Amino acid sequence: MSDLMIEITQLSRFYDRKKVLDQINLEVKRGEVMGFLGPNGAGKTTTLRILAGLLAPNEGSVRIAGIDIMEQPVAARTKIGFLPESPPLYDEMTVREYLVYLAQLRQVPSQQVNQAVDRAMDRCGLTAVANRLLRNLSKGYRQRCGIAQAIVHSPEVVILDEPTVGLDPIQIREIRGLIRELGGDHSVILSTHILPEVQMTCNRVALIHNGRIVLQDSLEGLERHARRERGYRICWEHPPDEALLRGIAGIAEVSGDGTVWSVIPLASADPIPELVRQSVAHGWGLRELTPVTQSLEEIFVRLATQEN
Repeated sequence: MSDLMIEITQLSRFYDRKKVLDQINLEVKRGEVMGFLGPNGAGKTTTLRILAGLLAPNEGSVRIAGIDIMEQPVAARTKIGFLPESPPLYDEMTVREYLVYLAQLRQVPSQQVNQAVDRAMDRCGLTAVANRLLRNLSKGYRQRCGIAQAIVHSPEVVILDEPTVGLDPIQIREIRGLIRELGGDHSVILSTHILPEVQMTCNRVALIHNGRIVLQDSLEGLERHARRERGYRICWEHPPDEALLRGIAGIAEVSGDGTVWSVIPLASADPIPELVRQSVAHGWGLRELTPVTQSLEEIFVRLATQEN
């Protein structure tokens, strides 16, 4: 049995003549929480709507738990739980009535419906409000109900589109904790434009920009990448000529204003011992040598704003 729960291959989608998704390739493994990150308008919601079977692609294929969503749409949808940005709630129903109704729609066997609903409510912290009308719930509890309806039929894949939008800090923290827990039993793809959300909840991340996947890696891989994107902040009492600095082996870039300098080394090079040696030999008076690494936020902003 394959560990791949979501397989997106060469996926493209057009609106009129505009290509909003451009040959996307993406995989999500069993039990993984994948952060799907990108600025507004990057193509996140379009991708998720195709994954959920609500929108057809113009090119490419999508497989959910090994099932092609275009060839066997009904079978594929039974494997999916979907929370759109605005939860599909019926305000005249109680929490329990709503989840029972959704469980029946998702073809949970009748003798298992109550158990499935109790499990989803317990998982999402809704047991205490089971008999309250949905219209009387706070925004945070409404989001919990949205997640509960997405998991009530125990799908293998859970798709969450901006699940913490509009919540207060306490509610956001609770929903993030719930998403982390879901990764143990489900494969989750979480769409967001908030980087801390990905860092706190996800195992892996994909960044989409202008309809293209520009980065796909584990969080550990991104952190290693951030450490490699290093440089140094340097100050001297008697700064050298910029041409002298550029001539030191292993230095790729030099910039500064005559007081504070930025030095970027070549990949896998360490010019610092030679730079310090020359500082002493020429009496430059080294005052500061501080390593500077790019944050994950800086890496994402750079990737999401560069030209394709």
